[in-house]
Amino acid sequence: MRIIVLAKQVPDTKNVTGEVMKPDGTLNRAALAAIFNPEDLNALEMALELKDRYGAEVIVMTMGPPRAADILRDALCRGADRVILLSDRRFAGADTLATSYTIAQAITTHLMPFDLIVCGRQAIDGDTAQVPPQVAEKLGIPQVTYVVEALELSNGRMRLRRDLGRREEIVEAELPLLITAPRTANRPRWPNARRLLKYRHARCGFELEAEARRRRCEVEEVLADLKARGLYIETWGAEEIQADLARIGLGGSPTKVKKVDSVVLKGRSLRFFTPDDKGIKELVSELIEERTFG
Repeated sequence: MRIIVLAKQVPDTKNVTGEVMKPDGTLNRAALAAIFNPEDLNALEMALELKDRYGAEVIVMTMGPPRAADILRDALCRGADRVILLSDRRFAGADTLATSYTIAQAITTHLMPFDLIVCGRQAIDGDTAQVPPQVAEKLGIPQVTYVVEALELSNGRMRLRRDLGRREEIVEAELPLLITAPRTANRPRWPNARRLLKYRHARCGFELEAEARRRRCEVEEVLADLKARGLYIETWGAEEIQADLARIGLGGSPTKVKKVDSVVLKGRSLRFFTPDDKGIKELVSELIEERTFG
């Protein structure tokens, strides 16, 4: 069984302001701290649970700049078997349409056949939840969203439990299939200590030259060594996935961001209490007066 997990390295949205936007409306990701998209960790956990139950090869793929290799190292430490970085300057500025095309093209070119694609419900930077359904559409496979539990797998079909908010739904779908998982699906496991000691040394294609300088040897030697030890993060660009250049990156993206406003919440009618006995008594008295408690 082959399971593909689509993951994304996202900026920490707690720190996003209007100043981190480029003139063309795209995000200056280098100016922000980057993290593993939270719901993609739930997707990875769901794939790993299926691997534990039925046996599977779990492949994690991400599209992003070279530093996105950090979340792939994390995925390896949590139990992934293989990781792939889609990175090319020509991929930059992609909207959901161009992103889904690039991912689908990579899967079609190199990862067929597969049984299941698992994605987080949405990424915290765009919040569109559009990429997984678009990937399913481009691959011509069914999709089930808001999956919180994979109940059963048998005879090439999966029974799944969906959380629809006010109610739940049990559905059955035929493989190959794409599913998305919300944060309520599970609790992602922590990186394994032994795998952490090994896979912290994993390197992507963009890191080979620096590693070669550190080892004082040729890049080819480093690459051969990493592949032999299972520490090479496969790195694919536009040529490797045979992409149509008119459909990738900013040029292949019909969506344009016109303006980004930074919303600042300002408190009104603030009252400060001194951090002593007198201030505490005043605070308690005011809370009682306003019937907050008491």
